[in-house]
Amino acid sequence: MVGLGPKRKPSRKGSMADMPGSMVEEIKRLEQLFTVDTKKLKAITEHFISELDKGLSKEGGSIPMNPTWCMGFPTGYETGTFLALDMGGTNLRVCEINLPEEKGEFDIIQSKYRMPEELKTGNADELWGYVADCLQQFIEYHHEGEKLDKLPLGFTFSYPATQEYIDHGVLQRWTKGFDIDGVEGKDVVPPFEAALEERGVPIKLTALINDTTGTLIASAYTDSEMKIGCIFGTGCNAAYMETCGNVGKLAHMNLDPDAEIAINCEWGAFDNEHKILPRTPYDVIIDKDSPRPGQQAFEKMIAGLYLGELFRLVLVDLHEQGHVKMFEGQDISALKKPYSLDASFLSQVEEDAFENLAQTHDLFEKELNITPKRPELELIRRLAELIGTRSARLSACGVAAICKKKGYKTAHVGADGSVFNKYPHFKVRGAQALKEILDWESGRDGKPLKEGTYPVEIMPAEDGSGVGAALIAALTLKRVQEGNTVGIKDWEGMLKGTKAAKGDNKQFGGK
Repeated sequence: MVGLGPKRKPSRKGSMADMPGSMVEEIKRLEQLFTVDTKKLKAITEHFISELDKGLSKEGGSIPMNPTWCMGFPTGYETGTFLALDMGGTNLRVCEINLPEEKGEFDIIQSKYRMPEELKTGNADELWGYVADCLQQFIEYHHEGEKLDKLPLGFTFSYPATQEYIDHGVLQRWTKGFDIDGVEGKDVVPPFEAALEERGVPIKLTALINDTTGTLIASAYTDSEMKIGCIFGTGCNAAYMETCGNVGKLAHMNLDPDAEIAINCEWGAFDNEHKILPRTPYDVIIDKDSPRPGQQAFEKMIAGLYLGELFRLVLVDLHEQGHVKMFEGQDISALKKPYSLDASFLSQVEEDAFENLAQTHDLFEKELNITPKRPELELIRRLAELIGTRSARLSACGVAAICKKKGYKTAHVGADGSVFNKYPHFKVRGAQALKEILDWESGRDGKPLKEGTYPVEIMPAEDGSGVGAALIAALTLKRVQEGNTVGIKDWEGMLKGTKAAKGDNKQFGGK
């Protein structure tokens, strides 16, 4: 067996010695295009703060800043049994979450059901009927022969929707491959509840939530320092707690100005006006060729869905520029297919630990039928680093903007999503950018900065679409019992048939 050479150090600068001059120039050009320096990070963050404020105002802005009607953080002492339903593009997940008396603890049982492809383009009755059938199956399996009170349900509905109430929501548009007629522009809750009623399933929908809000609440339940929930995955988003007095668009409701309400930012839409983000010609192409040009400007520069496409567009461009001689004389037809590379392709390039980049060489041969030469491999590696680093650094601007807006000197940020969890060096690069934007000189303990002492730390979140949804159902019931029914449409029906209706405080606790 031929040795593949010594293990290389991660993220080391490639050897430029054997590189053709045109390729060295190209790498320099790409470094200029994709590098975001400290000054630019700070400028983006300041603009981000003003756009968050604009989104909260009566006039509104590009960032929707949706009030979620989840009012305040959990105490950690919530108790009771709650269901959570998470309707994704490929699976339906049903969880039963028991919150015991111990602070911040939970027990969970869950089942997954496949979302049949034909349902995604079928009709609404079939969809809600299938969802209700899965819930019925879950309850029959886990509570066979038991006489149940109605179980409160938190439904994670991660599709663009507007919510005037926590227990109702109007679908704006389908995503994730769904295209069912007669649902867009309508409240999704009545047909869903009708399907449950028809089957006699003992469940009461208590909260309709977005997964990002769930991430915030689930993480705060187990860690009281959690202030922000983020998703860095195929898409991107954040949620945080705002005081009602700062939400101009709710001023007409005369809410207690000090009361807290979770805001689902939907910050992928930041800078749709293209005032501040450092777009490259490749970012412009991605936007122009996307299904919704001019929208989700921030998301298109940082989210997993687009990282591989950026990488692909640059490589095709270099091949077509004759003077660079990239993949010269090779058939690049596989590389020319839009969206054929995803973020995991870049991950594999960045994870290649061999000095001669043998894994990257094999990856290009296997997936794209291209045999790259050594200098080309060095450029490929540098390009992946540049795109991955830019994503992490721009992502940090949103986190820093919320921290500065809220005056958080220290905070934990709960993050989820495939890019955060799996992309190499994403966390370290994001932390470095936060350090630059927020001018940290020492850790939260006053000693030199090191991981674990950063004033603002982005860490893995708790399960937002399961535990988070159940907790928001618990908090909503608790509010109803306390007589605080703002933002709840069917508050009378919410208690009917549940343990809470019998005055059983154990159902949602709250010391």
